[in-house]
Amino acid sequence: MPLIVQKFGGTSVADPQKILGAARKAIRAAQSGNQVVVVVSAMGKTTDHLISLANEITDRPNSREMDTLMSSGEQITIALMAIALESLGYKAVSMTGAQIGIKTDNTHTKARIKSISTDSMKRALDAGKIVIAAGFQGINDNGDITTLGRGGSDTSAVALAAVLNADECEIYTDVDGVYTTDPRILPEARKVSQISYDEMLELASLGAGVMHSRSIEFAKKFGVTVHVRSSFSDSEGTLIVATPESDSPVAGCAVAKNEARLTLVGVPDKPGNAMWLFSRIAEAKIATDMIVQNVGLEGRTDISFTIPATDLTATLDVLNIVLDEIGAERIDYQEKVAKVSVVGLGMESQSGVAEKMFRAISKQKINISMITTSEIKISALVSLEDASETLRAVHSTFELQKTPVNLNKPETSSMQSISKVELNVAQISGMEDIVIESINLDRRQARITLPEVPDKPGVAAEMFERIADAGIIVDMIVQSCGREGKAMISFTIPRDILQKALNVANELTKEWGSIKPQFNAEVAILTVRGTGLRSHTGLAYRMFKTLADGNINVNVISTSERSISITVNDASGENGLQLLKKEFAAEIM
Repeated sequence: MPLIVQKFGGTSVADPQKILGAARKAIRAAQSGNQVVVVVSAMGKTTDHLISLANEITDRPNSREMDTLMSSGEQITIALMAIALESLGYKAVSMTGAQIGIKTDNTHTKARIKSISTDSMKRALDAGKIVIAAGFQGINDNGDITTLGRGGSDTSAVALAAVLNADECEIYTDVDGVYTTDPRILPEARKVSQISYDEMLELASLGAGVMHSRSIEFAKKFGVTVHVRSSFSDSEGTLIVATPESDSPVAGCAVAKNEARLTLVGVPDKPGNAMWLFSRIAEAKIATDMIVQNVGLEGRTDISFTIPATDLTATLDVLNIVLDEIGAERIDYQEKVAKVSVVGLGMESQSGVAEKMFRAISKQKINISMITTSEIKISALVSLEDASETLRAVHSTFELQKTPVNLNKPETSSMQSISKVELNVAQISGMEDIVIESINLDRRQARITLPEVPDKPGVAAEMFERIADAGIIVDMIVQSCGREGKAMISFTIPRDILQKALNVANELTKEWGSIKPQFNAEVAILTVRGTGLRSHTGLAYRMFKTLADGNINVNVISTSERSISITVNDASGENGLQLLKKEFAAEIM
């Protein structure tokens, strides 16, 4: 019999009438011949209320007790949902995370799922009952209640769909699908018919808000078809599957406003320092996002990264320790910043996206302070006050409000990325472990660095338009924060067109009155690509430590949700590749 997992968020079960409405959707799915598992969040703002109660007592509540407190919200909802279903004539049973058998690690308030037992759920389903599962929670080996972090009910739902081999996981929310950007900011945003796992993973981590990024990691890893739908209508929503909606270079854009930027200035440019910094950050369970290290000058380099603004105090505590440990000069940080990004699988085969994005931003007289790129994402850091205007400019320039002409055929069958077979115990164990898809070495690149670029609007746009006009294809782009009104931009290009790119760079620096560009005619790019790279805070540390132990110095760093790319000297490339393959051997698919 087909099986569907339905998830209802807090706004979808905010009061008894909405709970009854959600119950009716579950009944319609059962009447269509499906077994049904319903995952629910706490009602409305219940979790926020519980947190505020704890904060009225102390500003540092015990994390174990916070999990016990916060998990009570979902327990209320599952009981009410089961009562609603039985009042409508259907058999139902409510189950907490512990009753289901969702085993997690011991990290309170940010736990990861290790395994899920399906026995109790299958017995109830086989008895003709609708199973009501508490989202957001599990139990650790000590028998303590744990929670998965805010938005964790999405993760619970997709994880249950994976272990139950569900035909579809329906995510019911207060919007009717995934949009090209947040429609609350831009009313002209368009609902997409389908979006790929990789695109959704990037957008979710960038602040799109519709789905929890860890839930998309599950969906991609286990090939679960996710259908994002409205709780308040029966309209079709958006499918999250293996393939994108179209071949357009950009599928969507997002803004993350709750960001802070930190820079460790004047770091001695030698192997091991990046490793030491990110090991300390990983120990503090702080998730970094944009990581930028540019080329060292006079034996010193700067390392910049962004974090959630809520982690600023904790991160500064870490940096104050690291500052003395590695002999850096000082710490610089900025609180009110926002990251605007464009995402699309089509970027892998189509050039010109970066310069088009930068030109759209420069036309609004908005300055970019940091840039990172990957194969399918370009992110620019701007001031918080410019965030919405930047998003609107980027959305418009790529005409994301229009339906693409070259639509791909919708995918509707589940388990797109792996065969539809029962998962065995070995696959279920370690469900949230990192999956490394590939470790690659590119020895065809050269690097150009412009050390003193004017730190003002339009500079990046002018630079990359001139480079594009010369027929030069750029790979990595990294812009680090400016010092004394200057910024530093590095980019890589194929070695055989290095001189052509240098000619353009020399013309630009002459016009700007800045020092001549530096270059390395032979660099190697090492890229680790996979699922869960950002949410596993220790991965960057492991990568940098492995290379440092091999006495390999990292020159440039650029990160995204699905990859970490670095440049090293060409002579170190092959050794670096073998070291990384050995380090991540257990996680490689």
